[in-house]
Amino acid sequence: MRPPLLSRLRAGRKLLLLVLVPVTGLLALVVRSAEDQWEAAETLRTFHAATDVAFALTDVSDAVARERITAVQAVLRPGPDTPAQRAAAERATGRALDRAADRAASWTRTDVTGVLATVGRRLQAVRTDTDTGTLSAPTVARRYAQDEDALLDAVAALESGRPTRRAGRAADAHIALLRAVEAAERERADLAVLLDTPSHPRPTAAARWSVLEDAELDVFGQNASDALRGELHGVASRAPARAVREVRDLLDAEAPETARLPSYEDWTADSGARITALRGIQDGAARELADAAAEDRHSAQTRVARDLGLALGLVVAVTALALALRRSLTRPLGEISGAARALSYGELSYDIRYAGRDEPGDLADAFRELRITTEWLAGEIRAVTTAIDRDHLDHRADVAAFDGAWAQLLAGMNGTMASYAAEHGRREKAEQELATLFELSPDPLCVCGLDGCLERVNPAFERTLGYPRDELLGRPFLSFVDERDEASVQEGLARLDEDTELTDVQNRFLRRDGTELWLRWSARLVRREGLVHIVARDVTESRRTASEQAALRRVAVLVARGAPPHEVFQTVAAAVGGLFGTAAAVLRQESDARQTVLGSALGVPEGIERATREERSHAGRKAIREMARTRLPVHVGHAAGAPIEVDGRLWGFVLVTSPSEPLLSGTETRLAGFTELVATALANADVRGQLAASRARLVAAADASRRRIERDLHDGVQQRLVALRLELRLAESLLADLVELVNVQGQVDPPGRSRASGTPPELARQLTRQLAHVGQGLDDAFQELLQVARGIHPAILSQGGLGPALRSLARRSAVPVELDLKLPPGRLPEQVEVAAYYVASECLNNAAKHAHARVVEVRAGVEDGVLELVVGDDGVGGVETGRGSGLIGLVDRVEAIGGRVELGSPPGAGTTLRARLPLDAPSTDG
Repeated sequence: MRPPLLSRLRAGRKLLLLVLVPVTGLLALVVRSAEDQWEAAETLRTFHAATDVAFALTDVSDAVARERITAVQAVLRPGPDTPAQRAAAERATGRALDRAADRAASWTRTDVTGVLATVGRRLQAVRTDTDTGTLSAPTVARRYAQDEDALLDAVAALESGRPTRRAGRAADAHIALLRAVEAAERERADLAVLLDTPSHPRPTAAARWSVLEDAELDVFGQNASDALRGELHGVASRAPARAVREVRDLLDAEAPETARLPSYEDWTADSGARITALRGIQDGAARELADAAAEDRHSAQTRVARDLGLALGLVVAVTALALALRRSLTRPLGEISGAARALSYGELSYDIRYAGRDEPGDLADAFRELRITTEWLAGEIRAVTTAIDRDHLDHRADVAAFDGAWAQLLAGMNGTMASYAAEHGRREKAEQELATLFELSPDPLCVCGLDGCLERVNPAFERTLGYPRDELLGRPFLSFVDERDEASVQEGLARLDEDTELTDVQNRFLRRDGTELWLRWSARLVRREGLVHIVARDVTESRRTASEQAALRRVAVLVARGAPPHEVFQTVAAAVGGLFGTAAAVLRQESDARQTVLGSALGVPEGIERATREERSHAGRKAIREMARTRLPVHVGHAAGAPIEVDGRLWGFVLVTSPSEPLLSGTETRLAGFTELVATALANADVRGQLAASRARLVAAADASRRRIERDLHDGVQQRLVALRLELRLAESLLADLVELVNVQGQVDPPGRSRASGTPPELARQLTRQLAHVGQGLDDAFQELLQVARGIHPAILSQGGLGPALRSLARRSAVPVELDLKLPPGRLPEQVEVAAYYVASECLNNAAKHAHARVVEVRAGVEDGVLELVVGDDGVGGVETGRGSGLIGLVDRVEAIGGRVELGSPPGAGTTLRARLPLDAPSTDG
């Protein structure tokens, strides 16, 4: 007869059945409640996500508004900075569109991505039309307004969810302020057009925007917090807001007083400041909306978690209580039955943890005492056996803890172990000393079997090859040798016998990370032990340093010899590629951020180079971008490089790329020596070019000076002397007539002889006037000769020094000159005075001929052993040192005595030339 169903069940299962029915019902109620509350939380989460997308669209709207006023100003008042300002505004709009597109990518409830794409296309169209100049300022403003309307409508749609009253008020306040700011922006653009052309009729939209703005601000005030309303009141009381209200009042009048209207610049400044303040309040409204959405969402999720946690806690508590009661019955019974079976099989590790005070607890205590005694005896026997197997002869069994036959057996085992203790101690000491030397050696040491596999390695061997000991032991020694040297190493090891050894063998090995290293090693065979002892030393760095120094010497010889830069570039690329076994290149950084290859070398097989070209190109571009940003050596995975700087500017790069494995750490710093040599070669070539150009300019200037002196003498003094010669011949003729009249006065002229016309007094007066005219001509010729002499070397500079010479130049200048001279009472070095004089003379001449200046200011003073001469005018500016031989000649003259010239000449802002001349300048004689 079968037992009843309940009697066939264990006690633990019966107890669980008692709890299952009420727990299941409670769990169903909890799940239903959690579903309802989770739906509410999901609605709040969706609204929170919508506000995130709306804030991104708000950023786009702000950027479009700023771009709109920049475009309107570019049409109304273009200036030199207008292209840069428009470009900056367009880039800001582009970044805002990209961020908004990223945010909208995960939003699928409305087509925000489509709105952004449409806005982007329309923005590109209005930018293109604005650039072509086909749009007026009002048309530009209207085109941008279409995009603003689309963005604001999208924001309003996203914030229309309003899952709670608090979130709805915050959303209404945010939307109202957005529309108020847009109304202010449109008013700003319309009035900018009006104020740029005062004759333009009053725009009809001006009043509409202010009314719309006031209406939206009223909505904002009804829904915003007290703090934001306070901020809005503060903005309204500031000067920019008052200025905007005054303009609105003037335009609202029946007969506006146009004379009281502000200027275009004042309006844009005041309205811009007011809009900026409103945007600050807009940001605050956005934060309040985000906080409201987040707090509502968190509150809903907290309620769900709280209710679910309480219900589940109750379920868990009831279930835990049932399980605890079940365990209190089944555990001791199971442990006792398991211990009995284990002891019957000889298993002594089974432990009974139950320690109750009931009947199962008493039975468990008895089994524990039996197990402890048996395990103690077995442990002593195992300990003695293990000590014998391992030669631990100092171990002794605890005989006193046992009685009878067990004690006799343990005493005999202790005696056997004691007989070997002394011999074992001596041998262990010797082995310990040898092991200490082996472990502490800084050089790699290893022991191989006759099969060539590693049986023992020291820590230095592990560090050198980068393998842990477990991976080294048992592997063949040849498996770590580079395949290019494997045959020679195998041949050498095969020749080992009792009488020979390998010494000072050098070959390549491979580390765990695949990098190559050079070891110099020696090996000896100990046949009676069946072992090969190997001692090694890492010589990788010394070989690498020697190769690097040789390559640097080759490049340095080229640089010292003055080799052409292209030869230096190719030599550097070949040396670097061969040194690192990589592809290498010398690159020049162009002004458009592109690079030109000036020298290259593969350094790797051509097949590998082609297979890895794309990967290496990507790593190289990343390294170049990082070097261009930091101007520091860079190591990026498979690429490394160092920048080349010439005269403090980034000139180019030396770049190496590895086709198969990452470059070693420190590769980028080792490239610095090559970049310094390249920079030196470039600097030398530049200096040689500048020196040749300077010499050519000096020769040309000397020839031009001689031609000028010849022209001045021919056109001026020579022509005047020819005229004086004619004047003197006329005077000679008058004198002859006067003498003739005196000789024949009162006599009858001989026949056939004509008498001189006039009387002697008249001829005397004519002769006097003629001689006076000749004297004046001689004075003029003398003055012209003085002018020519001053052009060669001003006499006043030799006689009076720099101060009187500069004052003389100022008096003769065609442009008024303001002098500020703070010169020492004594004379300055001649070459310094001459250079300063000609700098001032050339600047005054340029100011009169080219700059159209009204006044020129000349300052000169000596400080810290340097004469500083500053000549500035208020002319048209736009002067460059490379234009015209005059300024180039000045630079050559100043730099020839160790000075320096600085030129500042922004277009439309005049020209200022500053020359610093050291008083201890090197002599230019010879």
